Amino acid sequence: MREIVASSYFGTSGAFSAFTIAFQFPNLVRSLFADAALSAAFVPVFTELLEQNRRRDAVRLASTLFLLILIVLGAITALFILAAGTVMPLFTGDEFTDELDQLTVGLSRVLFPIVLILGLNGLVVGILNAYDHFSIPALAPLVWNVVIIVLLVVLRPFFDGENEMYAYAVGVLVATGVQFAMCLPVLRRLGFHFQLAFDLRDPRVRRVLLLMAPVTIGLGIINFDVFINSALGSLVSEQAPRAIDAAFRIYMLPQGVFSVAIATVLFPTLSRFAARADLDGLRHTMAVGLRQISLLLIPSAAFTLALAVPITRLVYQRGEFGAESTTFVAEALFWFAFSLPFSGMNLLLTRTFFSLQRTWLPTAVAVGSLVVNLAVSLALYKPLGIAGLVIGTVASNLATTLLLAWLLRPLLGGSIEGRSTAVHMAAMTVAAALLGLVSYLVWAVVDDVLGRSLVAQVLSVGLAGAAGAAVYAWSVLWMGMAEARQVRDLLLRRVRG
Repeated sequence: MREIVASSYFGTSGAFSAFTIAFQFPNLVRSLFADAALSAAFVPVFTELLEQNRRRDAVRLASTLFLLILIVLGAITALFILAAGTVMPLFTGDEFTDELDQLTVGLSRVLFPIVLILGLNGLVVGILNAYDHFSIPALAPLVWNVVIIVLLVVLRPFFDGENEMYAYAVGVLVATGVQFAMCLPVLRRLGFHFQLAFDLRDPRVRRVLLLMAPVTIGLGIINFDVFINSALGSLVSEQAPRAIDAAFRIYMLPQGVFSVAIATVLFPTLSRFAARADLDGLRHTMAVGLRQISLLLIPSAAFTLALAVPITRLVYQRGEFGAESTTFVAEALFWFAFSLPFSGMNLLLTRTFFSLQRTWLPTAVAVGSLVVNLAVSLALYKPLGIAGLVIGTVASNLATTLLLAWLLRPLLGGSIEGRSTAVHMAAMTVAAALLGLVSYLVWAVVDDVLGRSLVAQVLSVGLAGAAGAAVYAWSVLWMGMAEARQVRDLLLRRVRG
């Protein structure tokens, strides 16, 4: 909803592209030093102290890290605000005018303090999770989006022209502060109070920082990959950065619904098999997970390929987001679709390395994938435009999948059921091609009959998806795929229950 509202106001304008780059740069810095990386490294150490009944040491550790974050990220934030006029134009191309460059600089100065706020928030969320409190951290992102939408609607009339983007930036900054503030009362209810403690010689502080390293690099590379697409997009046109980012939002939806869910559920099982040195169980569980992800993401990719334009039109085309913007975003979405299955499999392959406590191998691969993306994007952006930039992402994800699988073979005893998985994926691809064909034909008929009103678009895309899904489900069940039967049986149990 946030993306839809913002797109209805700003379309794929150069100003929105300026906001995209201005937002992604602090988001990249945040991923390196704050939020998820810090929480992932802090929680095991903090929890271990609580389990040992060393609450005083746990509080002292958290307090030291709080002050460390405040000093380091506060200094980085202040330095960037001063240097933004020099730094940000380095990431905008020739297609950006001087006015857009200045807008990018101004927006980045408003947005960069979120790095400090999210750093502190990552620590607080880690403390809450260690106390088995998850509800407020889970609800906070919802409130974050609501606050942004409300402030964008309320504040936009107070700005003129391209400066309307400042309403969005202020909304993001205020919403981030609200997200952090929501967690503080819960800390007090838990009886946790920060102390004035700053002990950098504490070995546990160094341990947290060392644990952060591979997670930080991995998350940073993922965000840098997105930032590359936006920065190079400014070499294509002033609309390209926002168009790529809007397509990326749609592309990530099936990732979050399917591959993230499967990888999250299987990760504890993979870790238990690794702890027991049960390589057969680990190998088979991973292979089944890869086939389950493929079962769901290959048809998602086919549906997106077949209906990239109708999907984009349904989600975004209203207000300032016109037919031209739909064309730009749909082009990026079409090519992103090829990357869907590989990106999903990479998530599970990486979790498998983590279960084996080999965190640096996937991190090294991620660095290599970044180089592939950059090289392919630079080679193709001139002849192919937006498509060339997204093809760079596709190539890097494919290379990452192949390399991770190859590196896992010796760790798992030489076999990862690769032949069986490849055969299943080929069969799924055939069924998905049928899905794409049926979906497009159904959409074309319904679209021709009903037209392009919002209700008509919902019906045409929805009926196309339902028909394609039915054909795909029948196809994979007819082929006798065990993973398809597992999904069917799970759904039947849910319905009967």
